[in-house]
Amino acid sequence: MSKIGTYVKESFKELTTKVTWPSWDKLQSSALLVMVATLILAVIIWVIDLIIRTGMTAIYQL
Repeated sequence: MSKIGTYVKESFKELTTKVTWPSWDKLQSSALLVMVATLILAVIIWVIDLIIRTGMTAIYQL
């Protein structure tokens, strides 16, 4: 049980003293980049799905 306590203490110390946290502006720009990339990937997947659905509908109607 003492190993878990030691782990938690060392993890907390590392997070508070050794980790470099991003600034608020950097965090916002990174979040915006992730949202834009997600939107682009969603549109690409939607287009691929539309193409496959149209192709399968055409094949089934033969």
